[in-house]
Amino acid sequence: MYRLLIADDEALEREGLELTVERAMPGIFRFIHAGNGRMAIECAEEHRPHIAILDINMPGIDGLEALRELKERLSDTRFVLVTAYDYFAYAQKALSLGVKEYILKPAKRELIIGTLKRLIEEIECEKRARTEELELRHKISQLMPLAENELALMLMVDQTVDSSASQLSEWLDFPLDQGSAIIAAFDGYTDEQDKKKIYDHFRSYVKTHGPNAIVSSLIDHHVATFLRKPPATGENDWRQLVNHLVQQLSELAQQQLGIKTAIGIGSLHNGEEGLRKSYFEAVFASTLRKRDGGYCHFDELKSSEAGNASLLAVKAENGMLQQTYVMSALQRIREQREVQTLTMLGRAKMYIEERFNDDLSLEEVADFIHLNPHYFSKIFKQEYGETFIDFVTRLRIDKAISLIKAGNLTLKEISFEVGYKDPNYFSRVFKKITGVPPTEFKGQK
Repeated sequence: MYRLLIADDEALEREGLELTVERAMPGIFRFIHAGNGRMAIECAEEHRPHIAILDINMPGIDGLEALRELKERLSDTRFVLVTAYDYFAYAQKALSLGVKEYILKPAKRELIIGTLKRLIEEIECEKRARTEELELRHKISQLMPLAENELALMLMVDQTVDSSASQLSEWLDFPLDQGSAIIAAFDGYTDEQDKKKIYDHFRSYVKTHGPNAIVSSLIDHHVATFLRKPPATGENDWRQLVNHLVQQLSELAQQQLGIKTAIGIGSLHNGEEGLRKSYFEAVFASTLRKRDGGYCHFDELKSSEAGNASLLAVKAENGMLQQTYVMSALQRIREQREVQTLTMLGRAKMYIEERFNDDLSLEEVADFIHLNPHYFSKIFKQEYGETFIDFVTRLRIDKAISLIKAGNLTLKEISFEVGYKDPNYFSRVFKKITGVPPTEFKGQK
């Protein structure tokens, strides 16, 4: 129900307008009356009407003054001014204040009702647009962490995928110009709930208190974070900023989560390859603090250790570090996804087998297992060697053959029984699959 404020110093005018609107649009509005400009302002601030009809000529604060004040506070309210005087100056002033309509008294019923209907349509359009905007923002907010994780993985393992790191970095507003990687290795948790809690705390803290950053998922007790150095920040300031951040992260893990965290910090490098190098340096540095927790900056290592780290980075870049936590974790993730996919396809197959004689669509089955129809169609064929339609058709024709052999139903009844509403179409499909029409097949049996 919409709230409609009627402000007029003549009670008969207010009541007459309410009666007119209620008769033409019953149950649409809750009416609020105000007898002067001051009351109009008070009522509007209290009830926040969707539409306000203000008479210009009211004692004390007039309609134009009330409009000027309310317009600033109630930006969503539609204002309609009514007056008995056809003065151009009034209309000009009203338009400059942003009124939606300017109506002369005595206004015809059709004009008032038409105006209100038009304003309601505007309000509904805005509501729909707002809902769509929020839905879009919600979807984007869900997708952004996925894109962020994808970019982090690209920097970690140099994988070849359809989208490029530069493209993703542009979408995420994370230029790959200059930055450092940090690795946080968590220890002391065992179940999935702890895992999610740790990750959410860590990511939230980095996003809230750190510089522009992308954070990977929690892989094998490790989280990789890539920090972008603002161009105006000097290297010494950057170093202090990163050290302060990891110190805070380490304390957060210990005090709030009760776990030890070994954090490694890679050096400041440029570009995609530089960030990848910084990542491997951070991996190496994190291993040096594995036992006692705390953090270690790669740049602060002794020359011998740094030499090892460089060697490690070189080996990794040459593909020799196949057993790092990232690679082993990715392998496990891949295997888990394959199992999950097979499980989902198994559920889809059972769903089809139970309903193949209904009006079953690819979209319905894909929706049942929460997959995109195009992707479902692709992996279904990969797994079972035939398309969704061919699979359903085969089930129907196999069932039809079984029913024909049983001999209890007519061909028309069998057609309906296996999901074909048109017996002629059933006959054509049957012949296409078996090589003979159903009548001939029945005769052979």
